[in-house]
Amino acid sequence: MVKAVTFFLIAIIILAIFGRLRFPGQARLASRKCPHCGRFRIGRGPCDCTKSRKG
Repeated sequence: MVKAVTFFLIAIIILAIFGRLRFPGQARLASRKCPHCGRFRIGRGPCDCTKSRKG
C-alpha cells in the first residue's frame, strides 16, 4: 500500500513539473484572443463583439 501511494505522489510531482513548463505556441494562442472581450477569435475575421459595435 505504501508503495502505491509513493508511486502516485511521484507521478503527481512529475505532472506538476511538466505543467509549469511553457509549451511552444503559447504566445501565438494568447495573441488569438480579442483585445476587447478576451474571447478566442476563430478564423481571420473580426470578433463578434467588434461587429456589433460597428452596426
